[in-house]
Amino acid sequence: MKAGRVFKVVFMAVLCLALAVPAMAADPIKIGIIQGLSGPLEVYGKQEITGFKLGIEYATKGTNKIMGRDVELIIEDTQLKPDRGKMLLTKLYNDDKVDLAVGPTSSGVALACLPVAAEFKKVLIVEPAVADAITGAAWNRYIFRTGRNSGQDAISNAAAISKAGVNIATIAQDYAFGRDGVAAYKAAAEKMGAKIVHEEYTDLKATDFTAPIQKIINAMKDLKGPKYVFVIWAGKGGPIPQLIGSGLDKYGIEITSGGNVLAALKMMKPLKGMKGGLYYYYECPKNEVNDWLIKEHEKRFKEPPDFFTCGGFAAAMAAVAGITKAGGTDSEKLIAAMEGMEFMTPKGKMIFRKEDHQALQTMYAFQLDVRPDVAWAVPVLLKELSPEETAPPILNKR
Repeated sequence: MKAGRVFKVVFMAVLCLALAVPAMAADPIKIGIIQGLSGPLEVYGKQEITGFKLGIEYATKGTNKIMGRDVELIIEDTQLKPDRGKMLLTKLYNDDKVDLAVGPTSSGVALACLPVAAEFKKVLIVEPAVADAITGAAWNRYIFRTGRNSGQDAISNAAAISKAGVNIATIAQDYAFGRDGVAAYKAAAEKMGAKIVHEEYTDLKATDFTAPIQKIINAMKDLKGPKYVFVIWAGKGGPIPQLIGSGLDKYGIEITSGGNVLAALKMMKPLKGMKGGLYYYYECPKNEVNDWLIKEHEKRFKEPPDFFTCGGFAAAMAAVAGITKAGGTDSEKLIAAMEGMEFMTPKGKMIFRKEDHQALQTMYAFQLDVRPDVAWAVPVLLKELSPEETAPPILNKR
């Protein structure tokens, strides 16, 4: 009897102590973000960070918790340097013990980082680097991409102008983004009946495009039928202002290009009527997620969400959906959960294709308009292209 009373007293004391001390909080879910936050793609990287934070907020209903665990972001600047990106991703996986990572901005940096994800057996959600090789020849099973690839860009841009009898020249930056982009565009445009008659590649930091523009004019001036020069460019500068001033219209040559950030669209106001393909413009998608993003972004930043804000938001939605479906952050369970996973974004539904983990997604064909009350050229929707219509070729050897 005495022993029973002693046990009861000890039990009650332990129970009171447990109730008096708060339960130990679960470890946070750590997500590493590597973006180019300085250099010519700075605006892209900063929009990605803004979008990712808003996406986490939306996906967790404002709690910043996934399955009861806080989300901790560790953000690093690659400075658009492949070696630095590789070093930072190694640090995030090895030292900071992140559960998964997101980024980077540049295709060149991304290609350097892909083997690091495989080495540490940790998921890397590529956003927004575009080169086809990321989910093609250089891909490994730890790589998922919410950003569009060159093939999706190409199909949407080609759909805007390509048909039998159309002649197209291209001008792009001489690195993975530009060369993969032109290769994908050429395949898509020629499949639709157009002909690529000339290709120009310029240094990433080029500011004078006189010589390549003259080569394009010489290649096209005597051709019959509709003629276009397709521009692929990332970051500041680019050939469009000089193309506008070069007298292309004398030879019946029109400019076509993809959509871009609002700052770039300001420089495209002289191109009213231009047709092209688009990843995101805030007025194009019609769904509850995009409505929330527009409302919150305008309330907080006094301007609409931009091109890469959507990308960061989509990556966050994928991360939350994947971790929730997997029941945690174990890499193998994440991969199994995310392959074939459907998730919502400001663009609507995306689907991670099982074969290469590329997110299939809606793209848009547009025509530029100019409105007196808008500071930039407005991409007016011509056609919404479904995830199935813009599904790119499977390029890996899985």
